[in-house]
Amino acid sequence: MANYYQPEIETASVEEIKALQSEKLVKQVKRVYENVKYYRDLMDEKGVTPDDIKGIEDLHKLPFLTKADLRNAYPYGLLGADLKDCVRIHSTSGTTGKRVIAFYTQKDIDLWDDCCARAIVAAGGTNEDICQIAYGYGLFTGGLGLHGGAHKVGCLTLPMSSGNTERQIEFMQDLNSTIICCTPSYAAYIGETLKEMGLSPDDINLKAGIFGAEPWTEEMRRDIEKSLGIKAYDIYGLTESTGPGVAFECEEQTGMHINEDHFLAEIIDPETGEVLPEGSKGELVFTNLDKEGFPLLRYRTRDICVLSRKPCSCGRTFIKMAKPMGRSDDMLIIRGVNVFPSQIETVLIKEGYSPNYLIEVDRVKNNDTLDVYVELSPEQFSDTVKDLHANEKSLADAMIQMLGIKPKVHLVAPKTIKRSEGKAVRVIDKRKLHD
Repeated sequence: MANYYQPEIETASVEEIKALQSEKLVKQVKRVYENVKYYRDLMDEKGVTPDDIKGIEDLHKLPFLTKADLRNAYPYGLLGADLKDCVRIHSTSGTTGKRVIAFYTQKDIDLWDDCCARAIVAAGGTNEDICQIAYGYGLFTGGLGLHGGAHKVGCLTLPMSSGNTERQIEFMQDLNSTIICCTPSYAAYIGETLKEMGLSPDDINLKAGIFGAEPWTEEMRRDIEKSLGIKAYDIYGLTESTGPGVAFECEEQTGMHINEDHFLAEIIDPETGEVLPEGSKGELVFTNLDKEGFPLLRYRTRDICVLSRKPCSCGRTFIKMAKPMGRSDDMLIIRGVNVFPSQIETVLIKEGYSPNYLIEVDRVKNNDTLDVYVELSPEQFSDTVKDLHANEKSLADAMIQMLGIKPKVHLVAPKTIKRSEGKAVRVIDKRKLHD
């Protein structure tokens, strides 16, 4: 028997969902037009007024927002409420180091908590569960997002944050944690550590895990399920839209239900911007239907996926999104962190290196690795041999400041990075992200 956190909306008819979305969209467009000058200017430029939006069928008339708009409007240009009404920010890295900042009113936090509570209940969570949150806390949305959801469900919540893996396992054993929330790569690492400690899944009490913030395969899901003795559920979100809980998996594990009463999803052709029919593969676009602090309309996520309304055995009627199948931009997600080649380029130029570089990403024992090969100029090469390791370390430290994660930097001789006739190949991603 399926369990729901808010059954009246999670199992509403498609007609009811669409009517609610239309009603909310009309109000939200009016509010954004009146409160967000940046978006009002975009609408004026396109010749669209709030009166042109009568329902979701008119959504296509509105202009898109992109990561570039977020950078241009930083920090307050897309703020949709009075600052005194905002109670929190979260942040993620942007394309060239300019961070994306999202604002939340108390109502935004409450709705976000509800979305994460739905995900926990869909994974079998109740007020009798002990929920261990091993996502990072702080500016990253993972920790506080699932933390709020666990509170709403009434779980005993362990705000562990990530790291200190042996202590995580000790708490799992001592407190009998039943649900773990973290990135899939960290879940895999917990499984490996458990084994290294001479323990098995029988020595812990976990039944479910809610994993997101980075791409992972079905093969990795099976490995995690086996190593921790759990059922592993996917969760999707992005800071720009709110954080984890935009969409979540049910026991069917065939895609994630989008919380359609709060997020209106479209699939577009990434080249033309044309809206594609349901079932088409394209770029996912989200409109926040009731977010107050940071109300993005038609935000291009750059994630490539498919939407489906095929009936689900869990009884939820929310549309499902497939696991993202890649991106329409060059963003990499490494250990749950957004990394853009342009950020690495920014550091290289600032530190006096040539922008001839190659990024190599791999996954070793379920952990992402990031290697950056940087070509030296002939002058640097002759000066550098004796100081090579010191220079690699100082460049790696500069990159940590920009990226938030540590790469392994390799300074290489001039002309060793292969030149390309067309678009330079800057990234080699060796991870097997799709079965």
